[in-house]
Amino acid sequence: LRPLAEADITRLAELGADPEVARWWPGLTREHLLAKARGEGEEADVVCFAIVGDGEVAGMIPHHEETDEEYRHAGIDLFLGEPHHDRGLGTDAVRTMARHLVRDLGHHRVTIDPAAENARAVRAYEKAGFRRVGVMRRYWRGPDGVWRDGVLLDLLAEEVG
Repeated sequence: LRPLAEADITRLAELGADPEVARWWPGLTREHLLAKARGEGEEADVVCFAIVGDGEVAGMIPHHEETDEEYRHAGIDLFLGEPHHDRGLGTDAVRTMARHLVRDLGHHRVTIDPAAENARAVRAYEKAGFRRVGVMRRYWRGPDGVWRDGVLLDLLAEEVG
């Protein structure tokens, strides 16, 4: 993982245009990704890292932090381009980011919330040590306009390997 750079945007937009990525991450346009890279607008509280595999940008992993002391924790998300699926890169990226959030930034809990239908993602996050908390019904609207369920998973600091 490395901090997201503007030079990564073109490749990430290409990866995001793939139907296998776009079904879970609609709207990964250059403009949206530039806002993420620059921390602008709705993305001001999001910190993004590029996922690099075999020397090339393979995807992106953003994180956000809840700073209210009563609820303080971090949340992450990620996408990998289809050529990088099923190679353990997602599990490794999630595990690495969770360690960073716990050890370097002092969070006691990290969450992730994939689509319930995205079995590949859920499996990768569970391999990284995340545990299912529950199903969030009609949690996100898919590109087809239909509300879909999400799975909330979390990882506590003492569970980080």
